[in-house]
Amino acid sequence: MTAIDLNADLGEGFGRWELTDDERLLSVVTSANVACGFHAGDAVTMRRVCSLAAERGVTIGAQVSYRDLAGFGRRAMDVPFAELAAEVAYQIGALEVFARAAGAHVAYVKPHGALYNRVVHDEVQAAAVVEGVLLADASLPVLGLLGSRLLELARKAGLPTVPEAFADRAYTEHGTLVPREQAGAVVTDPDAVVARSVSLARLGQVASHTGIAIDVSARSLCLHGDTPGAVDLARRVRRELEESGVRVEAFA
Repeated sequence: MTAIDLNADLGEGFGRWELTDDERLLSVVTSANVACGFHAGDAVTMRRVCSLAAERGVTIGAQVSYRDLAGFGRRAMDVPFAELAAEVAYQIGALEVFARAAGAHVAYVKPHGALYNRVVHDEVQAAAVVEGVLLADASLPVLGLLGSRLLELARKAGLPTVPEAFADRAYTEHGTLVPREQAGAVVTDPDAVVARSVSLARLGQVASHTGIAIDVSARSLCLHGDTPGAVDLARRVRRELEESGVRVEAFA
């Protein structure tokens, strides 16, 4: 039976401001990418999400980012290698404290936003992220885009790698994500998102923004939690996956 992990970006609030419905999404997903305070999240939020995830048996991952609270981690930045490596390790370490307090642990690492997209092609920034993961824990799997420089360098460094796919993001014909600033970059039709999820899990394929079928072999499927109706959509996706014969389970 085909198996797929469902991950979502959680803990993306700050202080009294909340973006994602963490508690309800944690009843659907199998892995939680928890914001570590650089693009969103704070100590209280990180602790709360880790506790909720541990209670529900959801795997905890560190979602590391550029230091960019004002831009939600989506602004391009040129961070020196040593600084980025240290900041990645710092974020993982901070989340590990709260994961351990909840009786769990940080089980993987996933970059966020501009950093995620940058390390698809940028070897230096990708190497800095890998160095940061190695500093924190040389056994941690790295979650990222299939074919990215990040996953390639992580493998060479001996880190486990996990390719992921996006049902609600448009793909180019080369298998990369269409930039968010372009029209149609985010797939908003719920029926289309559900259909793409099943296709990705069962066939390892998805239609590009030009309509060409491309191969996207992924072990994890990302569900964005900051879109309207995210919880209901996530439930639909999981239900359709299971009804189509896909086993939904964490990869770590």
